[in-house]
Amino acid sequence: MKEARFYITLDGQRLQCTLCPRYCKIKPGQYGFCFVRKNYEGKLFSLAYGQPYAINVDPIEKKPLFHFLPGSRILSIGTAGCNLACKFCQNWNISKAKFNQEKSSDLPPERVVQLAMQYKSSSIAYTYNEPTIFAEYAMETAAQAANHNLKNVMVTNGYISSEAIDEVYQNINAANVDIKSFSEVFYQKLTLSHLMPVLESIKHLKKMGIWIEITNLIIPTWNDDLREIGRLCEWIRDELDPFVPLHFTAFHPDYKLSDLPATSPEMLLKARQRALEIGLKYVYVGNVANEKASSTYCHNCGALLIKRNWHSISMVNMLSGKCLQCGQVIPGVFK
Repeated sequence: MKEARFYITLDGQRLQCTLCPRYCKIKPGQYGFCFVRKNYEGKLFSLAYGQPYAINVDPIEKKPLFHFLPGSRILSIGTAGCNLACKFCQNWNISKAKFNQEKSSDLPPERVVQLAMQYKSSSIAYTYNEPTIFAEYAMETAAQAANHNLKNVMVTNGYISSEAIDEVYQNINAANVDIKSFSEVFYQKLTLSHLMPVLESIKHLKKMGIWIEITNLIIPTWNDDLREIGRLCEWIRDELDPFVPLHFTAFHPDYKLSDLPATSPEMLLKARQRALEIGLKYVYVGNVANEKASSTYCHNCGALLIKRNWHSISMVNMLSGKCLQCGQVIPGVFK
């Protein structure tokens, strides 16, 4: 265990965690909603520090990040626990797990950085479960990674407090933020959380200069209404930037929504077309095989820039972040 940051002491040894918008009030011996932050004798401790459940080397496209070092390898780590309660969670076996040291690996920040360099990764991703809940671990790893010229990536639900966001993201270069839906009712019923803190976090990260990409998992009957999808796209266009990449991904029946059908490829393409009509410039589909809708095209001349087949790249028609056909600068971070 490591003493946590982001908490205050209340009466009777109760603590209030200030890391995320839940602001859990935790009595001695109890845990926060995320299961990995514990009040131990009047101090808050992170059980997840240096104890990942999952460690892998992935293509960065798997995060998904399509405009941040495309074609590179990224070392990915995640722990147990989460600060949401998504009934559709695709990683529920770790996000809903209570911390168990027998299931985790002992991997301090310096070892994470060593592994990234050993496996020739350009960056480190804090992912799989919600990285906000293991903030101390991610922060110290990211600081050491930055000293070795490695980039840092958060794959996140965006549910972080305004008090913590600047410090947690101090050494983060890019983030893929999952907007579950553009409906408060959806957030309350299916995640036991709220939409507005997520939107505010994304706007704040954008102002910090962090490269942002957005993911929206389309779930049949719950958030597949094209009017709602349109409102999401309009918000991205007006509040962020029409050049922020948006990924529509397919839901697969899992966890507590195993009775629903998978998202059809046709629905993903309808959502993509609606986003393009609204004015977003880079819109992709994921979790299905569609080379055209997962490839990158120049927003100026329409030339094919990056050809993708699932998570692999077979063609790059760019140089120094510019389209080779028309010279247009392409938004993103490229080698």
